[in-house]
Amino acid sequence: MKKLSETPLSILDLAKYSQGQSVGDAFRKSKELAKAAEGWGYKRFWLAEHHNIEGVASAATSVLIGHIAGETNTIRVGSGGIMLPNHPPLVIAEQFGTLATLYPGRIDLGLGRAPGSDQTTAKALRRDPMAGLDFGSLIEELEIYFRPAEPGQKLRAIPGEGIDVPIWILGSSTYSARLAAQLGRPYAFAGHFAPAAMLEAFEIYRRYFEPSSHLQKPWTMAGVPVVAADTDEEAHFLATSVQQVFLNLIRGQPRPSRPPVHSMSWSPNEEAAVQSMTRMMVVGSPLTVRAGLQKYIEDTGADELIITSEPYDSDKRLRSFELIAQVTRS
Repeated sequence: MKKLSETPLSILDLAKYSQGQSVGDAFRKSKELAKAAEGWGYKRFWLAEHHNIEGVASAATSVLIGHIAGETNTIRVGSGGIMLPNHPPLVIAEQFGTLATLYPGRIDLGLGRAPGSDQTTAKALRRDPMAGLDFGSLIEELEIYFRPAEPGQKLRAIPGEGIDVPIWILGSSTYSARLAAQLGRPYAFAGHFAPAAMLEAFEIYRRYFEPSSHLQKPWTMAGVPVVAADTDEEAHFLATSVQQVFLNLIRGQPRPSRPPVHSMSWSPNEEAAVQSMTRMMVVGSPLTVRAGLQKYIEDTGADELIITSEPYDSDKRLRSFELIAQVTRS
């Protein structure tokens, strides 16, 4: 079994802003985190496409990826992910062909099929309501645009053609696992918010994986929420901000992150729902986090971890990611 110290560590960011902050604050915090993460040894810094969600500013994902890549030097920057049915594949090929040309060897393209928002917003994004059902075909079309152009080819991605942009398949279900296996692509599972099907999805992906020119052996990345602090007590206090975010989602009232509280105000059913959604969350002091992440790797067999950490205070968030990097490399 792979050890924690041998496991690549990455960051998933949604360019969030807390209660009382602005979108500009979100972009500044993302930049600060990416630059610090590069120094701490994180492998990737991914941004996720979301729309019409108060407190989340990563809607123009490709633009933000370019901003972060321009402010860093070595860390890989990419999407975790681009919701491909929201976009014409040609446009995504052009955008990521541009990014990969500007920042060669540093751009990843993670692809998902969910709309990244509610159904009303999905209708505004997807003129074809059946678009998400054709995810595999959309990926195949996208791959064509990244290949070297054939003689006489009428439709080309310029830039994009002939550029090797690593493509990942993202998901939170067994459907995405089968598709990633069929395509021979690396697979990332959203364990940070939908852990229920993760073990089954990984098992299916590994069982049905077909080697390809892109990848010879299965490669899995697991999303894991973590809140690290100097003591267990402080970490559990900070984690109540995360619990409040999920509670508001359950209530149908998504809001920006709120300050931590000493006692959550929720019904038994709400508490059970939040605990289910966050049951894979690792919370605690450095020693606790090290043990929790090692167990996470043993339970999932993940080849790579992509971390979310969302304390309310930006300094506490930076400290959390710093501690995570320290304990996983010690």
